[in-house]
Amino acid sequence: MIEKKKPNILEGFKAFLMRGNVVDLAVAVVIGAAFTNIVNSVVKGVINPLVGAIGTKNLDSYSSCLQHPCEVAPDGTVTKGVPILWGSVLGATLTFVITAAVVYFLMVLPMSKYLARQEARRKAKEGTQEVIELTELEVLKEIRDALVAQRGSGHDRE
Repeated sequence: MIEKKKPNILEGFKAFLMRGNVVDLAVAVVIGAAFTNIVNSVVKGVINPLVGAIGTKNLDSYSSCLQHPCEVAPDGTVTKGVPILWGSVLGATLTFVITAAVVYFLMVLPMSKYLARQEARRKAKEGTQEVIELTELEVLKEIRDALVAQRGSGHDRE
């Protein structure tokens, strides 16, 4: 009886690490971490001041009280009542939407347009090659037909 060798845990781990997806994911995480600084700079340096010119810069101070009276100590701990800090949720949501917009309009949209142009160029190049190949095929068919016609007329002479 032939005994099957069970895969070693380390061999399985090595195979997992050598898959292309893991390496691609690692590269994406590293680039994403580096890109975070750029996005944060754009949001903090350009977008937030524009939003601040329209309204407030800090939404964290906005809240509502479920059980009155709400009292909060200077260190931020709640001593009485049940406050709902909807301002911080709204601020986090706005930050997310603004960050997503910056990423989309400054990175994703231009990159997708670039890739679409590259694909159109590639297809145009392939289309030209197909036309050339089609023309060559037509010429070869004409040559074949001419040779067949010559053979046919040659046999008539004999």
